[in-house]
Amino acid sequence: MMYDMLIVGGGINGTAIARDAAGRGLKVLLCEKDDLANHTSSSSTKLIHGGLRYLEYYEFKLVREALIEREVLLKSAPHIIWPMRFVLPYDKGLRPAWMLRAGLFLYDHIGGRKMLPGTKTVKLNKPPHTDVLKERLNFGYEYSDCWVEDTRLTVLNAVDAYRLGADIRTRTKVTDLRVAGDHYEADFVCRGKSETIKAKSIVNSAGPWVEEVLTKIGAENSNVKIDSGVRLIKGSHIITRQLFSGDHSYIFQNADGRIIFAIPYEREFTLIGTTDVPYDPSEGPAKISDEEIDYLISAANEYFDDPITRADLVSDYSGVRPLYDDKAEDASAVTRDYVLEIDEFATGAPMLSVFGGKITTSRKLAEHAMQKLEKYFTYSQLDWTAGASFPGGDIPNADFIGFFESLRNDYPGIKTGTLYRMARCYGTKTAQMLGSANSLDDMGQNFGAGLTAQEVDYLVDHEFVTSAEDVLKRRTKLALHMSPAQVSAFGSWFKSEYPKL
Repeated sequence: MMYDMLIVGGGINGTAIARDAAGRGLKVLLCEKDDLANHTSSSSTKLIHGGLRYLEYYEFKLVREALIEREVLLKSAPHIIWPMRFVLPYDKGLRPAWMLRAGLFLYDHIGGRKMLPGTKTVKLNKPPHTDVLKERLNFGYEYSDCWVEDTRLTVLNAVDAYRLGADIRTRTKVTDLRVAGDHYEADFVCRGKSETIKAKSIVNSAGPWVEEVLTKIGAENSNVKIDSGVRLIKGSHIITRQLFSGDHSYIFQNADGRIIFAIPYEREFTLIGTTDVPYDPSEGPAKISDEEIDYLISAANEYFDDPITRADLVSDYSGVRPLYDDKAEDASAVTRDYVLEIDEFATGAPMLSVFGGKITTSRKLAEHAMQKLEKYFTYSQLDWTAGASFPGGDIPNADFIGFFESLRNDYPGIKTGTLYRMARCYGTKTAQMLGSANSLDDMGQNFGAGLTAQEVDYLVDHEFVTSAEDVLKRRTKLALHMSPAQVSAFGSWFKSEYPKL
């Protein structure tokens, strides 16, 4: 079979390109060797933000583009993206107050902010900050950014791409790529079965494995420098008991010049991160090191009045960011901007490789990718994603609270907390998932934390789920709210219920 585009990699960039390309009328195949967002795209700090600290590195273009995208995405997916206020304490001896004010003024205005409130000064010895932070911290600044369910944004890109005609294949590893005249051939293996397809173009969005994919097709002939195109940086986070109440987050400066976030997480926890550590693939799968745990605990304890210890840790995660290598000595200073490179290994047939990027700019990255590929295809329409809702995101006026109140009226038999969690996951698709159910008792076996067999069926049928981990870790994060026994029992049930997945 001949496809217009083969996309290798089912992270945020690959799925965003698949969605954009399918919407332009191209015949698209996306292959992901694991689950969607299995790696880096489920391991972010889960923010849609401009990147306040990038202003110090004069990344004005990147920050402006990201801030503009912040409001575009907020309108298109208000169920999984929502405003969040960040409190930045002034700490004597670190960045001076005038620098913080100047940076936040620029942050408020460089991106044409319309929907989100601007910066204000806050007293830290008054509620809700009383007894939360160290006594030395008297005041700070509160500004706006947005939270995002990173895995769900990746999945919803794929769901929309599929709706538009794309072929989405998870657990599918590309084993070989080769030139075949004016097109490419690709071999891949899915659950033990081999297949070969043809494609008029390839998009290499394999993230940390982008160079490996280039090597498959003979990258020694490429104008992309394989030994210098990507710089792999590991970012790790810890999840602790809830350290403070309220919907706001904190952003803390460190003596080493870096910053960390402390963010309300999954209603009962606090997320702290991130680190920036060089990563070597020979280390194996990314995981947090003892040094990173100590670093994050120490950084948080510089600010929180009630110190945390390892005993307060509930979980952790690590991801590898495939940043474009701009030769910066400090890992924290490596650009978060993206670079798109096109090679023509086959005559008139492009292979586009994606270097770098961040979740905030994934939609714009996809749009830029399609603009670069425009000379190779005839599109049924041009740029279209800026005004399009993601699945479940077609909430009138992006008013999630109003939408949820209506949902509560329609499903009074489902506990408010459980229904809210569902609404945040599925948005306007919640009614489709719930069907005629009036309570959880109508939805089949209950595995704990409000997860039922009916919801799992929906995820398998509509969101490319093939394993228990896909459900508990990436689609819902309910593993955090279930006991080890419940997690184990669900895993056994899933294998018996879906033996062929």
